[in-house]
Amino acid sequence: MPLDAVCLLATVRELNARMAGGRIDKIYQPERDEIVLSVRLMRGSVKLLLSVGAGTPRMHFIETGRENPAAPPMFCMLLRKHLQGAKIVSVTSPDMERMAIITCDTVDEMGVPSQKYLAVELMGKYSNIILYDAEGRILDAVKRIDGDTSGKRQVLPGLFYRMPPPQDKLNLMEVSQAGLAAAIHGAEEDTPLDRWLLNHFKGLSPLLCRELACRACGETAKPMCDLTAGERGSLSDVLADFVQMIEDNRMKPYLVTHAADGTVFDYTVMPVTQYGDLMQNTQAESFSQLLSDFYEKKSNIERIRHHAANMNHTIQNARDRVRRKLAAQRKELSSSQNREKFKRRGDLITANLYQIEPGSRKVKVIDYFDPACPEIEINLDIRLSPQQNAQKQFKLYTKAKNAEEQLTKQIAQGEQELLYLDSVLEAITEAENLTDLAQIQEELISTGYLSAKQDKKKRRRAKPVQGKPFHYRTTDGFDVFAGKNNTQNDLLTLKTAFKHDMWFHTQKIHGSHVILVCDGREPTNEAMTEAAEIAAWHSQARGSSQIPVDYSEVRNIKKPNGAKPGMVIYHVYQTAFVTPEEKKIEKLRIE
Repeated sequence: MPLDAVCLLATVRELNARMAGGRIDKIYQPERDEIVLSVRLMRGSVKLLLSVGAGTPRMHFIETGRENPAAPPMFCMLLRKHLQGAKIVSVTSPDMERMAIITCDTVDEMGVPSQKYLAVELMGKYSNIILYDAEGRILDAVKRIDGDTSGKRQVLPGLFYRMPPPQDKLNLMEVSQAGLAAAIHGAEEDTPLDRWLLNHFKGLSPLLCRELACRACGETAKPMCDLTAGERGSLSDVLADFVQMIEDNRMKPYLVTHAADGTVFDYTVMPVTQYGDLMQNTQAESFSQLLSDFYEKKSNIERIRHHAANMNHTIQNARDRVRRKLAAQRKELSSSQNREKFKRRGDLITANLYQIEPGSRKVKVIDYFDPACPEIEINLDIRLSPQQNAQKQFKLYTKAKNAEEQLTKQIAQGEQELLYLDSVLEAITEAENLTDLAQIQEELISTGYLSAKQDKKKRRRAKPVQGKPFHYRTTDGFDVFAGKNNTQNDLLTLKTAFKHDMWFHTQKIHGSHVILVCDGREPTNEAMTEAAEIAAWHSQARGSSQIPVDYSEVRNIKKPNGAKPGMVIYHVYQTAFVTPEEKKIEKLRIE
């Protein structure tokens, strides 16, 4: 759901209580539509994320930083110039508006004290981050809006900052209780109650409107014209209590999840009752924690998917080409299986040379290879002599025989290439950050699937990207590592692991190489099971049950000469069947 004005107001109050008086220490712009402010407080520091992506506009604290570009964008440089070292005076939000204003005390280029304002507008596709001075003049914005983009409101350096155009809706915080009751009792539209609330009051999300309607009359979509006098009075009381909750700052962060599988559904500022037992309400520690839990994983996946789009497209195209090539080769191999007919024709023509007239189009001969000795007809090339026609059949036989040998080798190579490309696509889905993607990109450049943008000398001087594999610790204290891509798989299995460590991999299914570090100890059954579950989780079979996982000591794993990255062979192994659970796997994870 989009961040509504009520939840944003609660978040802003929380941010203000934590950050007021702090100083902006560092400023980053990891993405075009994201700003991260590192704020130094009396005790410790916090990182504030300001995201104005069309799908997930929000602002909240984050625990870990973002990967930043090598060269900061221009807007980031401008923010550093005006706000780095500035003191945060306050973080405020206009009543029932989806925006926040961060007021900062700073000094200008001449050392004169001044105030700067950072307006964070979180309004779907119209979201923006705008920096303006004490006079209200815009210094710059993440998204510049000119006259061609919008005829109502321009956002350009040098113009005065104006608030977004107001909605033609009532503000619950400004309407008196008597006025609210009058509006409710006078409403006779054939509009569902939740839709009527959404259309008449600004800042409310569809979820909140449905919840308020459910609390007032027991259902969400009852038409306004069908409400009884008692239900209208109940609605007036429910809205008055809702307003009082906002004024008293009694809003609590609730995460709404499906009761059946625990998947995240929505979030809000009050317990949700409209779904009955189908949904569960879980109160978070803070609104920042709530928004982080709801958005961060999804946002990170989307960000990685965006950066990997070109790479993914290239590999999918290469995989499709290999599939088409394999289909053609298998068809040609199938036709070469009938090569004996060419040899038979050649032998029959040779045995009947005496009766073939030069320039004949066909000849009738007795097929001595058939026990019934039937008379058959063989077509001839009139441009060739009888001897040459026989040689032509023998050549077709030899060509088909050689084709079978070569095609068998090429098909085997193509199948290995297809397996490799599938493993790369799986590795892209496992990537958690840009470093992981960069490592996959280096691998694809070295294998020739991607072309390097820089010259060979620069590539020789550049240091290889160092990515970290998944790190887990079993319940009884054994370390487990899982590769995120083929490069890490090779490094773990062939370089890092000791020969008596245990190696795990899903049977005939693309997935990570998983190493259970033994350190001279005998691994317990619990550690072995958990390592196998980790291997099953980091594979294409994730989400399935009873997944076959092969395991063996590392000393039994070999890499053939010339094999693609991540490809190994093994003959001594055992197989376990496991069903991984996400919550259990996440609980075991270290980094």
